[in-house]
Amino acid sequence: MIDLTTLIPHIEALIFASEKPLTSLEITELLNTAFTDEKIVLDQVETAMEGITEKYNSEFYSFEVKQVGGGWQFLTKKEFHKTVAQLNGEKFLKRLSTASLETLAIIAYKQPVTKGEIEAIRGVSSDYAVQKLLEKELVLISGRNEKMPGHPLVYSTSKNFMDYFGINSADDLPKIREVLADQLVEPTVMRNTELLPPQTEEIENEVLLSVTEEGELIEKDDKDETPE
Repeated sequence: MIDLTTLIPHIEALIFASEKPLTSLEITELLNTAFTDEKIVLDQVETAMEGITEKYNSEFYSFEVKQVGGGWQFLTKKEFHKTVAQLNGEKFLKRLSTASLETLAIIAYKQPVTKGEIEAIRGVSSDYAVQKLLEKELVLISGRNEKMPGHPLVYSTSKNFMDYFGINSADDLPKIREVLADQLVEPTVMRNTELLPPQTEEIENEVLLSVTEEGELIEKDDKDETPE
């Protein structure tokens, strides 16, 4: 049986040379075609992939090996995206209008979704935006909604979408609560209905007004200790 130290460089070469992400099964089949006198099994490839991903996670490398669109691919690490985007990334995104980006975001998070549902969220017609996204192969028609009148077409993100954004599935998209995190509202301390300047010294025997997180206005003695 071929050892992992011999196998790993061949796997790296396959991933590097491939124009599309390669699945572990595809890598296994390609290796068995190359090594006709050795039988390579899927478990060996998956073990090798664990070593490869760990290797390129090192800070020494500006790129890594990740599963994207169901397969393995070399990708630049996120801290270098702005630099690499000067080649083609920003140019690509600039060709997407605001309407297209909004529509793409809705499809990504609500998929499978009908055009009517997209328009209900955006409040405007989305025919042109959806057509552009189909042309760029970022979304695809994934079927029909059999439960709705007329059985309208439903749209989902494509493999090209996952490849471009470096994710393995729609589950890898950031959660909405992470994107639009609620901002914590700190209680505001006031004196005589005017905001206190930062680090104002306490004034003896003065009553302060405080707004709680629930929005309730309460009186607070300036000598009261704030619970930890």
